[in-house]
Amino acid sequence: MVGAMTGFHKNIIIGPYELDGNVFLAPCSGVTDLPFRKIVKKMGASLVVSEMIASQAMIRDSKRTMKMVEKCPEEHPATVQLAGCDPDVMAEAAKLNEDMGADIIDINMGCPAKKVVNGYAGSALMKDLELARRIIEATVKAVNLPVTLKMRTGWDDTSRNAPELAKIAQDCGIQLLVVHGRTRCQLYNGKSDWSFIRQVKEAVNIPVIANGDIVCEDTALQALKESGADGVMVGRGSYGRPWFLKHLQEFFKNGQKCQAPEIAVQKELLLEHFADIIEHHGEVVGIKMARKHVSWYSRGLKGSNDFRVKINQSKSSTDVHQLINNFYETVLEEHSRE
Repeated sequence: MVGAMTGFHKNIIIGPYELDGNVFLAPCSGVTDLPFRKIVKKMGASLVVSEMIASQAMIRDSKRTMKMVEKCPEEHPATVQLAGCDPDVMAEAAKLNEDMGADIIDINMGCPAKKVVNGYAGSALMKDLELARRIIEATVKAVNLPVTLKMRTGWDDTSRNAPELAKIAQDCGIQLLVVHGRTRCQLYNGKSDWSFIRQVKEAVNIPVIANGDIVCEDTALQALKESGADGVMVGRGSYGRPWFLKHLQEFFKNGQKCQAPEIAVQKELLLEHFADIIEHHGEVVGIKMARKHVSWYSRGLKGSNDFRVKINQSKSSTDVHQLINNFYETVLEEHSRE
């Protein structure tokens, strides 16, 4: 099994940064805020990426956007993902983030959300490669930072033009590509087509990262085999499992599948994560943000349904903290009797 892993682990280079491994955390709106990125990076991810930031909102200096671009030393190199449809606005937003300490700028040409594509940003840009080129060119020229690009395979099955966009991106100075193996019109339905990503890999000389449906060691390995990509990017597979990306790193290195941490360790990680959420977002917003994370951490554990109901009804961080303690202590007692 160890021999079978040869070649799947590598240290990815983006500009001046040599990353420790090739497993990235995907930018996920409403999920990959600073507390989540911090804990995932601490546990061994090679790179973590901010939530998608609207370039126009960045320039308007909105309070919510400024909160989204906050960063911490632990996530270095700090990567900020920007979305937009105006080259000048994207360039200005990129420069602002450089001034605020970003290490890498990522351009979003993959988001399928209706409110994004209706504004002709995200994956909608795959329908207009000339505009996509101008946005990439302007962003790269605006900063003295490495710029990366995330895309889908195309807008729909009749226009899977990711290889063409990849060549344009490379010519404009993009230093790494991430490809989600679905078209925009698929949204998150169907299966990610990792084999199509191979066409992107063969079209360029820069690193290519495969994304989509990577939820366990076997799917990660299959994604690399089918795509020929240099690494993987994990989104939904990390929810409630901040340790998962580290497990993939170990699997690529030695072929060994790691067990999930002991329940007691999971409890401490959740409490640490929850405390960071409250500190970062404040009491009211933080409790709302934390509910989904608590749900993801506890899924599959005995009594988790009732536990989630109580969490969703709680209005204070003290109550939530106590509920987490009580729930996990009960789970630990059950395990000790087995």
